[in-house]
Amino acid sequence: MWSPRSARHSWQDSYAFWMTEVTKATEKNKQIIFAGHSSGGPIAMYATVWFLEEYARSNKKQTSRPLCLTFASPLTTDRTFCHAIRREGWFDCFVHFVMKLDIVPRILLAPHYSAAELLQEIPRFSNPHHKADKAKLALLFANVMKNASCVASHAACALTESKRTLFDTMSRFIKLSPYRPCGKYVFCTETDRLVVVKNPDAVLQMLFHSLQIGSDTELQDTAVASLKAHWRYKDTLRKSSDMYNVVCLENLPELPLSSDNTTDIGAPLSDLNLCIPARLCLRAAGESEKHKADNQNTVLCKKDAIKKALRKLDDYRTTCKTDGMGYYDAFKMQEEEEDFKANVKRLELAAMWDEIIEMIRQEQLPDKFEAEREWLELSTQFRRLVEPIDIANYYRHLKNEDAGPYMTKGRPRRYHYPQRWREHAEQLERDSSGESCFWAEVEELNVAIANKKPWKEIENRVLTLEKNLRKWYDKKEVEKDVFLEKSTLVKWWHTLPDYHKANSCIKELIPSLKSQTQQQAGID
Repeated sequence: MWSPRSARHSWQDSYAFWMTEVTKATEKNKQIIFAGHSSGGPIAMYATVWFLEEYARSNKKQTSRPLCLTFASPLTTDRTFCHAIRREGWFDCFVHFVMKLDIVPRILLAPHYSAAELLQEIPRFSNPHHKADKAKLALLFANVMKNASCVASHAACALTESKRTLFDTMSRFIKLSPYRPCGKYVFCTETDRLVVVKNPDAVLQMLFHSLQIGSDTELQDTAVASLKAHWRYKDTLRKSSDMYNVVCLENLPELPLSSDNTTDIGAPLSDLNLCIPARLCLRAAGESEKHKADNQNTVLCKKDAIKKALRKLDDYRTTCKTDGMGYYDAFKMQEEEEDFKANVKRLELAAMWDEIIEMIRQEQLPDKFEAEREWLELSTQFRRLVEPIDIANYYRHLKNEDAGPYMTKGRPRRYHYPQRWREHAEQLERDSSGESCFWAEVEELNVAIANKKPWKEIENRVLTLEKNLRKWYDKKEVEKDVFLEKSTLVKWWHTLPDYHKANSCIKELIPSLKSQTQQQAGID
């Protein structure tokens, strides 16, 4: 007899067995393949992501990369998921097989409530003798394809940058499916050819265009065939096992528009019913990918200019140490010509990084860009060196009085994004990498003390700041110049209650107390 308790135990037993098998295979350094048909496809995908997170990304153990194979899987991943997979370099781990006529991989391009009735019909077609209500299926099929058309058209408008179309205006009032392809797709044609596509924007267009019908008279038969095809992957792939039947669509911008079936690529495109409008969409998908690569090359050309400007600011920082206050306070006071020159470099760097961040926000750079080690290191260097003087400029002009605290109202994306990249890449806790922006908290605590705010109201903030400063100092993530005698930080720290300072975790870093400690150590 079924019961929630027995079902829970059954699930737990299955999970324990599955984990045991995965662990055994990993210890023997075997390649693990997660596979699933239909609704098992998403389970296989998420199991693969779990394995990659658990083993590959955490460096728990050197293992072979897993492989995820799905057959007839519905779409269950959105653009954010796909971006994350490509950013991590896991894209090639996922391979999805789709029959040209199978409706299931397209079914969640329609709203859940709209697709629910068609989903109930799918299991019945595993019986080859099932007699279907063709008229009913035709209506359900047409509804899914109508929604798929909306999604594909909206995506095509975005690819061609046709943002001002009537459709784009209407799409603001139509709730489109969020699901998008993720990974390589292998389309199985009715002539037993396999067409491999990597570009996710191209896959989305092919999911729609390859299942178009010639006339309404074909609708009922196509609807029935679309559910029968869902159960025919084994036979189809057995026939398609000859490698000569595999075609990869790689150079999408050069895709032929004519229906010339004499070329290696022409026949498979015709097999998939890809007419000229469909091929134009595939070309646009390829051009979009090429445009991202071109943008990355443009950004790479700025790298030397960024490094040169950072060296100038680093020299400025070194010069300011001799004044006993550090470059944060020297920049804030703006009394010397060197301070003005430093401000020019700050503005130059801000402009370059704002442009890069905006490209990322607009998805105009490859997904892997933000995970590349060189750019991670360069963006961290930029953040640590430039954000402090951005904060100094913010409080020098009293922007906090008009706009509010820097961290909540004034912090630019050019610092926020690189901090998130580093925390993700190094698997740090969220907001734990704030070594470039602690000056903003010092300034706000200074304001709180000047406004006579009770100590109890700010004590926890002070303790947190000191704890973080100590951690960052020990890791060499903040420079020693922040503790120079004339720095804003040291002046602020001296205003704190004596009983607090006596037990402070940074007291030995404060110059006057540091020398006293050293003298006492010498006497002892």
